[in-house]
Amino acid sequence: MAKEKTHYVCSDCGGTSPKWQGKCPSCNAWNTLIESVPESASPVKNRFASLAKTAEIAVLGDIDAVDMARTPTGHEELDRVLGGGMVEGGVVLIGGDPGIGKSTLLLQALDSLQRSGQSTLYVTGEESGAQVALRARRLGLDGSQVRVLAEIGLEKILATLASTQPDIAVIDSIQTVYSDQLTSAPGSVAQVRECAAHLTRAAKASGVCIVLVGHVTKEGALAGPRVLEHMVDTVLYFEGDTHSSFRLVRAIKNRFGAVNEIGVFAMTEKGLKGVSNPSAIFLSQHAEPVPGSCVMVTLEGTRPMLVEIQALVDNGGPSPRRLSVGLDKDRLAMLLAVLHRHAGVACMDQDVFVNAVGGVRISEPAADLAVLLAITSSLRGKPLPKGFFAFGEVGLAGEVRPAPRGQERLKEAAKLGFSVAVVPKANLPKNLKAKDFEGLTIHAVERVEQAMEVVRNL
Repeated sequence: MAKEKTHYVCSDCGGTSPKWQGKCPSCNAWNTLIESVPESASPVKNRFASLAKTAEIAVLGDIDAVDMARTPTGHEELDRVLGGGMVEGGVVLIGGDPGIGKSTLLLQALDSLQRSGQSTLYVTGEESGAQVALRARRLGLDGSQVRVLAEIGLEKILATLASTQPDIAVIDSIQTVYSDQLTSAPGSVAQVRECAAHLTRAAKASGVCIVLVGHVTKEGALAGPRVLEHMVDTVLYFEGDTHSSFRLVRAIKNRFGAVNEIGVFAMTEKGLKGVSNPSAIFLSQHAEPVPGSCVMVTLEGTRPMLVEIQALVDNGGPSPRRLSVGLDKDRLAMLLAVLHRHAGVACMDQDVFVNAVGGVRISEPAADLAVLLAITSSLRGKPLPKGFFAFGEVGLAGEVRPAPRGQERLKEAAKLGFSVAVVPKANLPKNLKAKDFEGLTIHAVERVEQAMEVVRNL
């Protein structure tokens, strides 16, 4: 009997190779080639021919562009990340670690939408209908009218979507769905790509808003080929430590709203609740100011948030350590060199540990000035004054550069009762006597040494 032909498919990019190799020839990723059986082209030709609509050429200026109508989910933080709510015909992909709360949040959102008069459908491939009902009881959603379908066959799911015509449908999860037209197992690259393509086309053709739940790899990226993220309209990541009660939902891609928006949720006995003032999470509650602590204002999408940066400088051995949690460690090494060269503060023989409180990750360079002030405060053993905060990017020449949307950052800090600020000179508000900055003393600096001098005098 002839041996069945096989080829190797990359789990990252979907590229194929006739033999196994350590590195994928298409995307150069290591150890991602998985053996699979090639699909025969004979049974069905051009599976997508019936789904594609023909369109005439149109001039861009003549196309009537109107804003997409939004359907609020009833969860303010989720609406913020989505750009205002669900969009008709939109496809949302949400990924996150197992047990972080993806299914919980979507079940709560579907219940709120159903209560507001929307037609909803929850398709579960990982649980039975009884398990979903049990979770609904735990969340306090008694008497919920959300329709549930326990099914993993793509053709049956599409037929149900066509017959029931819901406004919003959740597919939990895309890795469990399979198509009869392919012989590979559910969760394989070919199945995930094919099923997502069919569901996306069904959403665009019928106007149903579809939410796909995706698994993540051990590195934290969405499992399956990257083409999955290109197909959908919005990609959300569910982040957070399972040991903490707080969860962050972050938008990585959004065709209908701003990217890098975040929503903050607290996990409670009754499910996920939105946190309207997340700055409270990321600030430690010290009775008196302590050395090595400096508050900064970071921007997450359009939202300014106050985050506490903590530093600990301790006697190191012959090879001192530089460790940062929530901040880039290479940037920390660069900032220590700037601090020594331009402000005369040496940490060559000291261990330096820097942490952003609350498990938040800060990727913007506006944290530089706060990191330097926290390190200096810990080294000297002198706390910064009460109600103090700082932000600004620090360059290799020792200059302090402006941070984007500085006035909004200052307003947020003033609103929360902070009184002393060290900021880049370019971020100084034109009207300091405005009501928004009442009770706030602002020190504008141009260089690192100038900032150190200001803090010494405080």
